Amino acid sequence: MKLTRRILFGAVASAMALGLAPGMLAAEPRQGGELVIISTQAPRHLNPAVQSGIATGVPGTQIFASLLRYDDEWNPQPYLAESWEWADDGLSLTVNLVQNAVFHDGEPITSSDVAFSIMTIKANHPFQTMFAPVEEVETPDDHTAIFRLSHPHPALLLALSSALSPIIPEHVYGDGQDVANHPANNEPVGSGPFRLVEFRPGEQITLERFDDFFIEGRPYLDRMIIRIVRDPSTLVLAMEAGEADMLPYFSESQGIRRLEGVSGLDFTTRGYEGIGALNWLAFNTRREPLDDVRVRQAIAYAVDRDFIINALHRGTSEPQRGPIIESSPFFNPEIEAYDLDVDRANALLDEAGHERGSDGNRFTLTIDYIPGTAEQQQNVAEYIRSQLRRVGIDVDVRAAPDFPTWAGRVSSGDFDLTMDLVFNWGDPVIGVHRTYLSSNIRPVIWSNTQGYANERVDALLDEAAQEVDAERRTALYAEFQEIIADEVPIYFLNVLPYHTFHDDRLSNIPVSIWGAMQSMDEVYWSEDR
Repeated sequence: MKLTRRILFGAVASAMALGLAPGMLAAEPRQGGELVIISTQAPRHLNPAVQSGIATGVPGTQIFASLLRYDDEWNPQPYLAESWEWADDGLSLTVNLVQNAVFHDGEPITSSDVAFSIMTIKANHPFQTMFAPVEEVETPDDHTAIFRLSHPHPALLLALSSALSPIIPEHVYGDGQDVANHPANNEPVGSGPFRLVEFRPGEQITLERFDDFFIEGRPYLDRMIIRIVRDPSTLVLAMEAGEADMLPYFSESQGIRRLEGVSGLDFTTRGYEGIGALNWLAFNTRREPLDDVRVRQAIAYAVDRDFIINALHRGTSEPQRGPIIESSPFFNPEIEAYDLDVDRANALLDEAGHERGSDGNRFTLTIDYIPGTAEQQQNVAEYIRSQLRRVGIDVDVRAAPDFPTWAGRVSSGDFDLTMDLVFNWGDPVIGVHRTYLSSNIRPVIWSNTQGYANERVDALLDEAAQEVDAERRTALYAEFQEIIADEVPIYFLNVLPYHTFHDDRLSNIPVSIWGAMQSMDEVYWSEDR
């Protein structure tokens, strides 16, 4: 992994003292200049309070500030909140706001805006577990907000960070209109380092420096432009030609290998740990023969994860062995990995009573995939078809004309096997529990569409969601991962090989756990473009 700069321990200590994220400090920042970011991600609107994902998150975290932000070591850092304190019983969190923060229209940010934002997110955001235990947010004065919880919620601090919880203005969004469809979502008023100048959906987002940003001297840049480019090959050409300065969330292996050798460009794979973008093969555990754990285990043993990573992905991907991303402090490295073992796969299928017919086949399955991401989805599905033929399983690769068709099939249970891309979103409560809780078996994409149910898993996840002791919580998740590895409702393949490419004169590029879904107020040009 190539990094954009080296960070000495003293620099990290200085950054912490200043309330800055480690990995984001460089000497003698320069004011001014324009940053052009290119992306394939086209947001419907710019309000992350009611919309998840990269497309909205990158511009949204520049326009809106959050209470906290996180460094690259999973530590919360002050932002709109200058300090915070948990009650001894874990049932309340008191947050003290900075005194000088204003929205882009000049209105001061108060605890009332915090309370309004949190309850709005709770009611509208797709990640319902983020604030489920939050019963109310009290506002004893303009700069104090007290979160009252129904039970301890160890994921709360991470949920208050940039990618998940923007503070939105009550005086704009509290007018009685539906927040999810509010006209201000396309013309947002935030308090982040940049204010919106122009939003051309599907084309470009233009942002300018907010001169009254609450961190003195920030942002360093004068202007930020996010250009939407649909074709990945065009992204590569634009970076090669110097027509753009930064390309985050890039995962196309051929383009990665090509850009790695371009003079004047630097890159990093840091900054994506919180997102936890996993590529996997999901089983419909409600259908025969996939309701038999031996069949699921056999399929897992028949697939060669190393071939997918090293051949199909040109060595750019990292392996993933379980439901929690391997870069997380909660990952259990002792779980069964299901490395390639064709003999064991055949033995398990024989044991399950699926003998080969005269044509050599045992049974037939279909495999679906998300359209439009061939390298991570379709190509892997085609490879899995060829591998399962070796153990007597005939597989029909079923294409979908568009994403809604694929999502409709999977959410309704109309599938045998499906490829999928799912994010962990930092804390397991937010992005992992939804896939395995039996209470979340429902006809909604990216819920428990596998139909998987295990009472012990439900109990472990419920307890882990409330456990504030880090060691005990880690142990709960370790047992959860062991059960999932044994019962295989999902076979885990790889982490998406997200890269950030950038002009090598650009300093302090975002490498926190949220990557470019975090304020870029510290980014600057070390010399003229």
